[in-house]
Amino acid sequence: MTEIIATYLLHDEKKPDKKAEEIALGLTVGSWTNLPELEQSQLRKHKGRVVSIEGIPSENEGRSLIQVAYPTINFSNDLPAILTTVFGKLSLDGKIKLLDLQFGEGIKSLFPGPRFGIEGLRGKVNVYNRPLLMSIFKGVLGKDLKFLAEQLKQQALGGVDFVKDDEILFENGLTPFVKRIVEGKKVLQEVYEQTGHRTLYAVNLTGRTSQLREKARKAAELGADLLLFNVFAYGLDVLQELREDNDIALPLMAHPAVSGALTSSPAFGLSHSLLLGKLLRYAGADLSLFPSPYGTVALEKSKALSIASELTVKDTFKRAFPVPSAGIHPGLVPLLIRDFGIDSIINAGGGVHGHPDGARGGGLAFRQAIETNLQGKLLAEGAEIYPELKLALKLWGNAEVTK
Repeated sequence: MTEIIATYLLHDEKKPDKKAEEIALGLTVGSWTNLPELEQSQLRKHKGRVVSIEGIPSENEGRSLIQVAYPTINFSNDLPAILTTVFGKLSLDGKIKLLDLQFGEGIKSLFPGPRFGIEGLRGKVNVYNRPLLMSIFKGVLGKDLKFLAEQLKQQALGGVDFVKDDEILFENGLTPFVKRIVEGKKVLQEVYEQTGHRTLYAVNLTGRTSQLREKARKAAELGADLLLFNVFAYGLDVLQELREDNDIALPLMAHPAVSGALTSSPAFGLSHSLLLGKLLRYAGADLSLFPSPYGTVALEKSKALSIASELTVKDTFKRAFPVPSAGIHPGLVPLLIRDFGIDSIINAGGGVHGHPDGARGGGLAFRQAIETNLQGKLLAEGAEIYPELKLALKLWGNAEVTK
């Protein structure tokens, strides 16, 4: 019999062994000791079991880690069924947080994982020896296609590898989805012919859930580079459906919008590493955005690193790109490379567009910061060579890493 093992963090629970048994039974067969022997025999293969119980020393008593195994015979092979089984009604039952799910190889094989992953995306831009750089459209609501195209051009001229839509840029009359793809391709091809640098554009896939598949297929027909997707507004299963459709076959960039409602509490919801790391990777995301530990929407460093670890740890699936985001500027490049390594994407909005020389200057400053750091030099040394980097450090400051 195969199982999925769930790890929970309990708060304010004085009898964790009793609670663990209640969970194992309540989310599977319902009750046990009062059942006749025949019925017990029939239901035994469906019964959850307590795997382990571990108290956590802390100032506040009652914290403990418990593991419960759920037979895979109980649910269909999809994430909605799995999450409903292991955390459905339990998520409403007091202070309990789902930290992790361990999938056996049998059920894991039913999920697709990233289509491209880190290696595939590196191949698309032909860059293998540094972190990739991404920027974001800013201030495009209410603006026309000409404005968007010029902004895209300037970001590409700055040497960024990816440009993504803002997650709040939905279908609209001024910059419709199809025209964004078509005009974006023209602009980026012109920049490539001019500079030899390949920039890819992630267009935001939005609309009613029933329309997403056809819209994504249309994007693929038009030659779109990547799809940005607000996965937690739609659901992990929708992401998986997009990944598994071979008529789409585009890299999928998962945005964390709405995920804070599920992860932010220390006592409720799911862990960051499970939701933004493991489950996104299993469902097919090639890139996962999440708050960095340093910016304007900072995430605790250990949590940010745990997401990156789940995205890149050796597994049967391809590795997915960690994309620490929010409040990133060129002066933070040494911290980003130290903590997330070169197999990550440095993602900036204001840190590109807010540069005194505009988006082109902002992109150049980031590329210069990356190059300087990978040469083993301080950013202050690079600033003596590169005027764009010098202006960026003067504006935003510098977080040198000397060890």
